[in-house]
Amino acid sequence: MTIFRLAVVEDDVSFRESLEGLLVSVGYEVLPYLSAEDLLASERLQDIDCLITDYGLQGMNGIDLLRAVHVVRAELPVIIITARSEATILRDALAAGARRAFTKPVDTSDLLMAITAVL
Repeated sequence: MTIFRLAVVEDDVSFRESLEGLLVSVGYEVLPYLSAEDLLASERLQDIDCLITDYGLQGMNGIDLLRAVHVVRAELPVIIITARSEATILRDALAAGARRAFTKPVDTSDLLMAITAVL
């Protein structure tokens, strides 16, 4: 059985821990990061199967992270989550190459189906 490794970049600790718990409970391995810069400095980019990132991070935002990641791994599926209600963020995320974009609070069933679809 293949275990997929997901990176979760989220600076809201309680949301990240909640998301991590959900993903682990359904069988994914999760690598949690507080910032885009932490993920990029980790040298684990080649080890992940999917990236889930918040848009509104301190420092580099989620769309900038997606662009940086796609320079190295253009095929890596990226899912962006945002607490902001502006539809332009979701459109910009998809235009930049995100496979899916969600607004918080995220419907966990929708998120899990999106992850399954991109893996």
